[in-house]
Amino acid sequence: MKKINYRRFIPVVFFAIVVAVIVKSYLFASYVVDGESMEPTLYDGNLMMVNKVVYDLQEIDRLDVIVFHKNKQEDYVKRVIGLPGDSVTYKNDKLYINGKYVEEEFLDELQKKSDVEPYTEDFTLEEVTGKATIPEGKLFVMGDNRPDSLDSRSFGFISEEQLVGKVDIKYWPISQTEMGFDK
Repeated sequence: MKKINYRRFIPVVFFAIVVAVIVKSYLFASYVVDGESMEPTLYDGNLMMVNKVVYDLQEIDRLDVIVFHKNKQEDYVKRVIGLPGDSVTYKNDKLYINGKYVEEEFLDELQKKSDVEPYTEDFTLEEVTGKATIPEGKLFVMGDNRPDSLDSRSFGFISEEQLVGKVDIKYWPISQTEMGFDK
């Protein structure tokens, strides 16, 4: 029987650990959803994988689900509703960006089940932020659970510097694993 030379495995294991730390630190991060503001897309306690480099390589798109630093202690997960230069209006439970209706299919099921009418209160961007359009370098975000979400309607725009990354994968519980999200 041949003896196993463990010394040969040490550099391989060390290299694998270094690569894993780099990937975890700079490319992806795991987050636990805290709260109900993104239901039914994400539930309290879900685990999700956040791509931390995607926004450096390509622009964030409208309706992407993102994680951002709300302050030094808290990170929030929300959906991008408005991009720089956009005007945002909600009227009769419908989203209008730059005067054009934008369908939000991810809300259909929740709106039907909800007792709250309207599901999203009417507002204009100017009413909630004091600005007619979203400034450069800023985003307007909202939770999918509109009646129970602290979002840009309350705290205003978020800056692109606050972005952690785009949520690509919900991986826990396993029965709810998803890659990407409805837009």
